[in-house]
Amino acid sequence: MLQNPKSQIPNPKTDDDVACVDVAGPSPRVVSGHSHTVSHRPVKRLWDLGFGIWDFSRVMGQLAWRMYRSSEPRLLWKIAYNFGFKGMLSVQRFKARLKEGKTFPPFLYISITNGCNLRCQGCWVDVDRPQAVIKFADMDRLLRNAKRHGNSFFGILGGEPFLHPELLRILRAHTDCYFQIFTNGHYITDSVAADLRRVGNATPLISIEGSEAVSDVRRGRKGVLGRTLAGLEASLRHRLITGVATSVCQSNFDDLVRESWIDRLLELGVHYTWFHTYRPVGPSPNPDLALRPDQVLQLRRFVLDMRNRKPIGIVDAYYDDEGQALCPAATGISHHISPFGDVEPCPIVQFATETIHDNGGDIFQTMTGSRLLEDFRKTAAKATRGCIVLERPDLLREVVTRHGARDTTLRRTALPELAAMSSRPSQHNPGHELPEENWAYRFAKKNWFFGFGAYT
Repeated sequence: MLQNPKSQIPNPKTDDDVACVDVAGPSPRVVSGHSHTVSHRPVKRLWDLGFGIWDFSRVMGQLAWRMYRSSEPRLLWKIAYNFGFKGMLSVQRFKARLKEGKTFPPFLYISITNGCNLRCQGCWVDVDRPQAVIKFADMDRLLRNAKRHGNSFFGILGGEPFLHPELLRILRAHTDCYFQIFTNGHYITDSVAADLRRVGNATPLISIEGSEAVSDVRRGRKGVLGRTLAGLEASLRHRLITGVATSVCQSNFDDLVRESWIDRLLELGVHYTWFHTYRPVGPSPNPDLALRPDQVLQLRRFVLDMRNRKPIGIVDAYYDDEGQALCPAATGISHHISPFGDVEPCPIVQFATETIHDNGGDIFQTMTGSRLLEDFRKTAAKATRGCIVLERPDLLREVVTRHGARDTTLRRTALPELAAMSSRPSQHNPGHELPEENWAYRFAKKNWFFGFGAYT
């Protein structure tokens, strides 16, 4: 299923008519018997700029056309208005709050259940324990409170979110919001996809971890890829705006960090993709799957290249417009709610001192008043622009101990797991920053996804 045809999208930067023009450096010119050196560097910059604009405009036009043809106006309006326009406004309100000394994330990620049908390598969620869910009343109150402070976009995680019996009811109750559902796709039937289409305010982000053999090993079950692709096809058949996510690790790097994989996603009809790097955490961290620094850099180069040449959206959450690393939790742009209602810095930091039930269910008051979250942000930002969990687990342990934060797992081994971790590299790689190459991604990040002063 993962073997792909060659790309049909030409790359002007490698076409013969470009390659034959030498604008790489100075060339001698003889004038009146004297040899002068004329620099072509300004010409090269203009040449590259012209092709960059042409390249990106062509690709974005193709992406817009693909979206128009494969979805429907109502769904496109929902993502453009609820996520795009209102999401920008929520970040502006976030920036205004920061000036007042208050940090309330414009983007909340909510794990609505710990239940899951798979047993993935390196999973930190207690999927093999009794299933817990955030009840509809609690979820409804949380969302309504966040909306009062400008939030309109929410990431829905698990476990497997579609095991929550009231997921669709939650979506229907908040049609003025937009939800990104992180799922393995196994429970997206034609009936479920039709329901999602009727509501219109959610995009399934379906995880694919590699070939059939790799998927079975990574996901701990047999026949995983086939069921995932069935869910993907159902989503696309019902014209949902659909993405594919990959946790890039050693076992799938060569298969998925390649142009042919992007071409395969285009062939399937996928609208966007998200490459995030494997984090060796939890009770069975599998550190051998973690990427080396050179592979993280290679992945970054690949994302930048594909953004310029392929009509598919490519998400990343690790870098600003200048290519400097960042941590969304350290900047305060996002925090996490566990399946038990715990307020955590991020999904892999399973410690909390507050819950969504505190302060009468006022999540804004709870988060803005959390000393744990504040200390986490300051400590993480001071230590690294990357992931404090990977690079400085010792400092995270100090933060947890300093605030007497409780272990939010059912297994109750999060603190020993943290103590057993050793320092390893993350996305922070000073001296190897790769800035965004096209103006649209650069503009969006410069205004709505950056360090927000956390690293100054």
